Amino acid sequence: MTTRIKQKFDLKDKVAIITGASKGIGESIARGLAEYGAKVVISSRSQEAVDLVAHNLKTDGLEAMGIACHVGDEKQIHNLLEQTLNAYGGVDILVNNAATNPFYGTLDTMDYALFDKIMDINVKAPFLLANHCYPIMKKRGGGSIINIASVEGMKPTAGLGLYSVSKAAVIMLTKSQAVEWGKFGIRANAICPGLIKTKFSSALWQNEKILARATSDLPSGRMALPDEMAGLACFLASEASSYCTGSVFTADGGHMIAGGFN
Repeated sequence: MTTRIKQKFDLKDKVAIITGASKGIGESIARGLAEYGAKVVISSRSQEAVDLVAHNLKTDGLEAMGIACHVGDEKQIHNLLEQTLNAYGGVDILVNNAATNPFYGTLDTMDYALFDKIMDINVKAPFLLANHCYPIMKKRGGGSIINIASVEGMKPTAGLGLYSVSKAAVIMLTKSQAVEWGKFGIRANAICPGLIKTKFSSALWQNEKILARATSDLPSGRMALPDEMAGLACFLASEASSYCTGSVFTADGGHMIAGGFN
């Protein structure tokens, strides 16, 4: 039997960088890409944390290495790319997953320093990382950029206003990358997760009242686990999604067609 479709998911010899990959969604995506054959670079702020994830993947016979990088520091971004090129010779897949949300409250009560922090990590960092990967991917004849946005960038929740603004910017960044770089074989797509059981969203799901209200409105009736985001990322990283670019994919249990978290 000819496996002409199945082989399109093969990521053998592809090199992937995943930011915010020491836990949660980023770690699950890294494992998924590695299981499909990619050489994955696990990146997060702590070298100890990324080394642990890389070790766990290698123990399972997968190809991985850990490189610490604070995506809010452009010098560290340069180092991340330099070490990746030295180890693997290029970059084919970039998953911009690292994000922050240190504030819950109304827009008018936000400390302006937090505005800068959220924008630096959630918007400027994926902008810079993609720009640094662009000439590498262009030289290699193409690549896939996967920006992890959020349903908050499409339908805001009270108390998460600036986070929503930042993720809306990521969605438009994705579309702009797709328009400008498509002619070089570089695709850019965004994934918008809903409520996922991660440390990042713990303030929501650890509050029983908020969790009950959020999940009762969802057609799925529950929150997701990080591994449920990995399959979509593997699809977008591979040739199986070769005609997908500038697209926004929700993985939200039906949040966008339900009442939401308010």
